[in-house]
Amino acid sequence: MTGVTDRTETAAHPAPEAAAAEHVDRAGTAQPDPRTVERSAVVDLAAIRRNVRALRARVAPAALMAVVKADGYGHGMLPVARAALDAGADWLGVAHVSEALTLRSAGLDAPLLAWLHTPGTDFDAAVDTDVDLGVSGWELQPIAAAAARRGRAARVHLKIDTGLGRNGCTAEEWPALVRAALDHEAAGRVRLVGVFSHLAVADELDRPETDTQVAAFRAAVAVAEGAGARLEARHLANSPAILSRPDTHFDLVRAGVSLYGLSPLPGVGSAELGLTPAMTLRAAIANVKQVPAGQGVSYGLRYHTRAPSALALVPLGYADGVPRIAADAPVLIGGHRHRVAGRIAMDQFVVDLVDPAPADPAALLGTDAVLFGDPATGAPAVEEWAAAAQTINYEIVTRIGARVPREYRHAGDAR
Repeated sequence: MTGVTDRTETAAHPAPEAAAAEHVDRAGTAQPDPRTVERSAVVDLAAIRRNVRALRARVAPAALMAVVKADGYGHGMLPVARAALDAGADWLGVAHVSEALTLRSAGLDAPLLAWLHTPGTDFDAAVDTDVDLGVSGWELQPIAAAAARRGRAARVHLKIDTGLGRNGCTAEEWPALVRAALDHEAAGRVRLVGVFSHLAVADELDRPETDTQVAAFRAAVAVAEGAGARLEARHLANSPAILSRPDTHFDLVRAGVSLYGLSPLPGVGSAELGLTPAMTLRAAIANVKQVPAGQGVSYGLRYHTRAPSALALVPLGYADGVPRIAADAPVLIGGHRHRVAGRIAMDQFVVDLVDPAPADPAALLGTDAVLFGDPATGAPAVEEWAAAAQTINYEIVTRIGARVPREYRHAGDAR
């Protein structure tokens, strides 16, 4: 990769796992020496590759779509997309055409689907760059018009709403949408490539609604094929269904959070699923000071030290995407787990260095505080931060902001 430099973590900023690293931004541009970076989200692209291989092995012979929307779930869309394709992903998936165009501009020519549109979406550019387009209804006509202007057929996937109630065509309107798409196909304006839907409760294994959705999806596919559709890709499975419902795999599956090594199944850890979390969030400790018992900490003074202690200041806050609500979340410092003390502020939060107290707290200045990462390295799991913030692991990683540089490990590794 152009502009990538190799280096090894220094003792001043130990990472959970010492390894050669490449520090580039999410567009692949070289960035300053990571040893000067005060905070970073370390993304292990080797973990992304391992996850792709593990997921492909589960779903074969179905193809695998690597979903890299939302800047690769906060991990960096372009580096993740490259790593996923290198490891054998067959498709890329994004929400918006603008994301798809970024991938195409970077030279990625793999099959690519974008599925969330507005009347202002640049369908002409999508057609020009061979971006497949999801269609729930109204989009078909402007997509066909764009194809006519560009002089080439647009590739479309019709979406049936099988019960989620968001995007997707209703069952009542489905036959008409299929007929309209096939009419445009006969006229050379579109190619009806696929039929897809999205599951609502696949992460809750005892919910009967998933069976209902699968049946509705099969019925919609039958209507399309009965009308003459020559489908290449029938796709329904998201990450929880990939891992728990082989009957949903069909021709293609869409791997989202599982691609990043995170479990979509409550109560089931990543390791149990053969997945490796790819992101470690860390920052160099900015201050350490001794305080007496009863010292109030952070806004609102909702936390007070129980005994004489040392407080460590971590330069990450809610402006960086660290949830303000996540008081008492775990932080790994000096090989020991401690807890967030008091409210998380815009740029920083405090950790009370108790249980166990370090022998020399001042020596921790400049060393790493690890918020989350791969539990196999001793780091807290993303799910622990999600529990502290009363949310899900998806949100924790996707909300990490642009002020936190991404540091990529194993960007240049061979497949």
